[in-house]
Amino acid sequence: MHDVTTTPTLASETPEGLAAAARRAEAWFGEPFLSDGEDAAVALAAGTARRAALEDALAEIESGLSEPSTGWKVRYGLMLGLERVLIDEPARTASGTELRRHQVDALAGMLAELIAATQRAPEDNGNGASGNGAVGEAELEEEAEDDFDAGFVDERALADGYHGSDPGAMRRYRFRHPTASGKTIAAAGFVEAARRLGVLILTHRRLLVTQFKRDLTAEGYADRFTDAVLKGSRAQVDDPVTIQTYAWFARHGGELDRETYHLVLCDEAHTALGEKTSAAIRAFHEPLYIGMTATEHLIAKQVSDVFPASVDDLPLGDAARRGLIAPLRCLRVPPAAAINSVPIVGGDFEEQALAAALDHEALNQAAASLYRDRFGSTPGIVYSAGVEHAYNLAQEFRAAGLKAEAVSGRTPPARLAETLAAYERGEINVLINAQLLAEGWNSPRATVCMHLAPTASRRVYQQRIGRIMRIHPRKEAGVVVDFVPKAATHNERVVSLHALLDSDFYREGARVTPAPRRRQQRRARRRLSPVPWLVPVTPDVARRLAVIQREWQRIDPKYLDDDEQRFWATIAGRQIRFDQRAEFARKFAEGRASKGALEQFLATCAAENPNRRLRMTALLDRVATPVERADFDDLVTLVTQAPTWEKDRAAGVRVLLRAIGEGKAAAPEQILARWTWRLARATRKVQDRRVSTEFPEAKRLLGAAANSRGHRHEENVNRLVQVAKAMPLPVGAALLASADGYTPRANAALDRAREELGTIEDIANALADNLPAPKLTARKSRRRRRKRKGGQAAPEAAVAASGDGAKTQAEEPGSPPAEDVRSISSEGAQTADRPEAAEDAA
Repeated sequence: MHDVTTTPTLASETPEGLAAAARRAEAWFGEPFLSDGEDAAVALAAGTARRAALEDALAEIESGLSEPSTGWKVRYGLMLGLERVLIDEPARTASGTELRRHQVDALAGMLAELIAATQRAPEDNGNGASGNGAVGEAELEEEAEDDFDAGFVDERALADGYHGSDPGAMRRYRFRHPTASGKTIAAAGFVEAARRLGVLILTHRRLLVTQFKRDLTAEGYADRFTDAVLKGSRAQVDDPVTIQTYAWFARHGGELDRETYHLVLCDEAHTALGEKTSAAIRAFHEPLYIGMTATEHLIAKQVSDVFPASVDDLPLGDAARRGLIAPLRCLRVPPAAAINSVPIVGGDFEEQALAAALDHEALNQAAASLYRDRFGSTPGIVYSAGVEHAYNLAQEFRAAGLKAEAVSGRTPPARLAETLAAYERGEINVLINAQLLAEGWNSPRATVCMHLAPTASRRVYQQRIGRIMRIHPRKEAGVVVDFVPKAATHNERVVSLHALLDSDFYREGARVTPAPRRRQQRRARRRLSPVPWLVPVTPDVARRLAVIQREWQRIDPKYLDDDEQRFWATIAGRQIRFDQRAEFARKFAEGRASKGALEQFLATCAAENPNRRLRMTALLDRVATPVERADFDDLVTLVTQAPTWEKDRAAGVRVLLRAIGEGKAAAPEQILARWTWRLARATRKVQDRRVSTEFPEAKRLLGAAANSRGHRHEENVNRLVQVAKAMPLPVGAALLASADGYTPRANAALDRAREELGTIEDIANALADNLPAPKLTARKSRRRRRKRKGGQAAPEAAVAASGDGAKTQAEEPGSPPAEDVRSISSEGAQTADRPEAAEDAA
């Protein structure tokens, strides 16, 4: 093979000479070395990959070869074919099918890797001789055919990866596209690029061999199909395409003619990880390999061990956003059977133990009823825990009135083909199976994927849901039914759709994959509608709190633990608006949140909410039930000192005094007395006006006590105390609340008088009577009316203005609260449908 450091074999370095050499090599191989309009001096410059291909081609021509050698085809054939395919806009298959952008990306990524590999030294590409192939071939010949289990991979056994000589590793590549995104068309693009190469396509089931042949026939490659070309025989056609299973390849890979096949396409590459299959791939190491896979799991450890180089990676979310696959919605159903005791073997639940736990008549009937009630005749696929479970389920589904059929590995091939065809025609709506249709089977009309047999394998799960991700005109979105608790996190043994996609929250019926950027012209009917609530399901604490903070209005608190409920209540208390209170109250009225969360919400709302009416309503609700000592002390501090209560301090103090008078504060009498007089002093100006209205001499007594010192001050305080005791309780309590003592004797006299005035409950109620009742109605805006002709205002306007003015005055002491006062936690739900007044300014 050519080395870039050797002397070129070209007779002329001029553009004309390069172009002439390129035409000569093109006639020899059949692929163009120069495209129309390309500058030969640039495209075939020294050191480029195409220049290397040209020089090596000329060298083989001069050596007398009438056609390229196998080594030359492997190194340069696909590269030149990809150049030809990608030069056209858009790229197409032989039948004219246009490749989509992600499919072109896979071809372009492969071309970039081949160009880079060509420009490296040959020994760096694994082209050197090695005895590994012979050893591998000998090992394969000793294997017993009945030991091979096609498609089964023990994920635990693959964790350590492969160790040993692997000369073909640098010629094995992979790309990842989600199921239903068109990997078969991408494969057809590679077959088109390899029109001068022998192609071997491997898949893991005989059913998929037929499917691949059908799809490639539609793309125009039927004339290249041939049976496997073994050693000592020749292909019936030039540049053959052979399609076989991994099981066949593991048994007969050593018998293949190594001069015939130059490119191997591995469909569902994650199924090529078994010990015997991967050994067969390493033994047949001369060709280029391209592994196609849909699963993003196992890539880092296992698929990358067999197929080291990635040429393209299209995540599931990006495919959904581009509209390449159908969006996915999810319904979680709490499981009726416990599978905690079912062991995990080989990366998934042990089948017999799982079937024993799930295959019961009552559970099967419940599953059939669930499907019928929620989805009716919507086409779907159901995964069971085993073959017998599948047939038992099918019987119950049919008994429920559904057109269902079970298929399994026991189903004869002809019968299986007839069943699948009937499903496509709509004669069957539900296919029940045990892993038979988890990979490779395509049916665009399949809409519902029900996991009646849970799985612990992310790879298996992603392959299952891939069956409903194909776009269909009558399918708005695929629906995944997971039998897990609604609040199950990603740490559960059972894999769920949200765990697979690492979603932060679960909202029943909502799309889990991103919405397509472009909506289809014809919108199909939605099979599953979103509910208004959601619950965080990510196990990451920071992300859970972020969901609660961002989506607090839609959070269903019953799925949160105590600490998260308090955090949710704190966020809600700060941000809730007045017009949201009724809907929010239902969550507490229905018992979805704990008492501690309610108390936290009311306390936070009273302290930090910017709406004055909400703060007052929250305070009223908070003291409507008994309040612990520490919590009530916080409320006293809040109302008496917080800047947010500066304009409503008198009304807030009245609420707390009423709570003390009604026995709602759980504290010793001494503490109650301290709170009562502390609250009274916080409103001393209002108390002073009250006592002055009832007893005009109060101002003189208070002034004398305040303006005197020494024994004269003590005499004035004693006189004030005597008057206070003789006055009605509201007036006397207000007088004592407004007085200050400057000496120990004066303070002692005031304290004795306050104790002897009455019980603390009576004093608290009396002091509350002196304060205005809280007003929770919105202020009515004054509308300016047009003046009549002549400049005289309408008399109705004057009446309205005087009425509004009267309503803005403080209510009389002791008057009941406004008629439309509403409770956040108890009565809000009853007024949800009533129009609310405009929200007060903070």
